[in-house]
Amino acid sequence: MTAFFDELETQAPEQREAGLFARLPGLIGLARERAPAWRAHLDEVDPAAVTSRAALAGLPVLRKPDLLRLQGEAPPFGGFTATPVSDLGRLFLSPGPIYEPEGLGADWWRSARAVHAAGFRAGDIAINTFAYHLTPGGWIIDAGLRRVGCTVIPAGPGNSEQQAAAIAHLKPVGYTGVPDFLKILLDKAEELGADASSIVKALVSGGALFPSLRQEYADRGISVLQAYATADLGVIAYESEAMEGMIVDEGVIVEIVRPGTGEPVPEGEVGELVVTALNDDYPMIRFGTGDLSAVLPGQSPCGRTNMRIKGWLGRADQRTKVKGMFVDPQQVDAIAKRHPELGRLRLVVSRVGEQDAMTLMAESEAPDAASTDRIAETLLAVTKLKGAVEIVAAGSLPNDGKVIADERSYD
Repeated sequence: MTAFFDELETQAPEQREAGLFARLPGLIGLARERAPAWRAHLDEVDPAAVTSRAALAGLPVLRKPDLLRLQGEAPPFGGFTATPVSDLGRLFLSPGPIYEPEGLGADWWRSARAVHAAGFRAGDIAINTFAYHLTPGGWIIDAGLRRVGCTVIPAGPGNSEQQAAAIAHLKPVGYTGVPDFLKILLDKAEELGADASSIVKALVSGGALFPSLRQEYADRGISVLQAYATADLGVIAYESEAMEGMIVDEGVIVEIVRPGTGEPVPEGEVGELVVTALNDDYPMIRFGTGDLSAVLPGQSPCGRTNMRIKGWLGRADQRTKVKGMFVDPQQVDAIAKRHPELGRLRLVVSRVGEQDAMTLMAESEAPDAASTDRIAETLLAVTKLKGAVEIVAAGSLPNDGKVIADERSYD
């Protein structure tokens, strides 16, 4: 079994750096020529001069709120695609709403490297529970699985009883999906007396893999590794069997900057992940993810030589991922607008039974069960996630500007 996906993973770091920055001026030139939004965003940039990290750090950061606004002004992609929409493969809609394209060609999202590092190989059957409907998650990992030669069960999320039956019948050796849902499937299979013992490996993303949950999977004989990916950028980094940080993918340039700025921080300091994706269809140049991380010094013991990051360390803003989906402060505001009778709102995200849970704390002068149910319905409609509603006394929530409180422990 080949330890590495290709020779790029073990090349000398200086060779990798030279290769990436030899490609970058051409990408910036292409973006300025074919994508009007990039032309405006990088108006005063000389592409030929951006051949180092120092030069790259002088470019402005594009952040998701800006992308969201520009997509609204210039549908469908805000003028950031370098390939005409008619020549793309798929068009997606993610929560936000943010629209994303997918170009043609195998493994367009660069997920095969992460899939391979997680132990998936040609001939494996894998059940992919990432969503295929509207959002790109399912397609991102599906492409990588097929690129390495796996046979894919395109399950998507939900329908745990039906999926447990499919696992018992089709006997996949691998699972891909959000970290929590694998436990739901295993518990459902146990409840139904369905054999799920064929699953021995997993690649998870879209949420934090808490140490206690990873240990539970290990106790059940399943090796679980993580990938870090976004719908805007594809796969950014992934774990290897060494499980010492996440290794940056070969198709991106990662910087860690001081939140709210474009200024790189010293190695080891926590800051916002800013990513440049070398993608000719949908170039992303210094895209601010809003996620916090830090560079992990040295190289992975597994033999891969690219930069390592410590993984996901929280959000630079209040935007929070719950059960693999982002919940935004703007969504809490949308709930408030639908229920003007309420005072302050605070969405509290926690862990219950190794699963994400959320509770909307709502101030009210006159609480009643009917209004609580209506608020819960609004919470589901706006976030697409179920959550509890707790009515609290008027004036009891802190006046600190925080509308989403993530109380999960990532230790």
